[in-house]
Amino acid sequence: MSTDPSCIFCKIVAGEIPCFKLWEDESSLSFMDINPAAPGHALVIPKGHAPNLFAMSDDAMGAVARTLRRVSVAIERTVAPDGFSVVQANGPGAAQSVPHFHFHMIPRTHGDDLKINWEMKTGQDLDAIRTLAERIRANL
Repeated sequence: MSTDPSCIFCKIVAGEIPCFKLWEDESSLSFMDINPAAPGHALVIPKGHAPNLFAMSDDAMGAVARTLRRVSVAIERTVAPDGFSVVQANGPGAAQSVPHFHFHMIPRTHGDDLKINWEMKTGQDLDAIRTLAERIRANL
């Protein structure tokens, strides 16, 4: 597995920095966020360093997805929130906080005022959306 010696999450994986571990397998690690947006806020990361989604292998993504589901279910059973947000950001423009791929699992309550939702905008240009979809499919 690749590592980045300057990456805080790689240091957590290596045991150089402690964490409140929730789950670990050979490819992924889940632990509590020490700056939680809500009680139960946790993270899941691949053990190998990948700075973002675009650098993730299919196998690493599968391992992280399995851990994401397992831990999210446990958090939901424990905290019994009104809802649950799974957040994943890539790059500075998306406010990625640590350049190591990770998901945030955040229990939500009515009125928690956590700002990660966006407003639906009606009246979009469907032809422009269709054209962009065609361009994206060409890159698959």
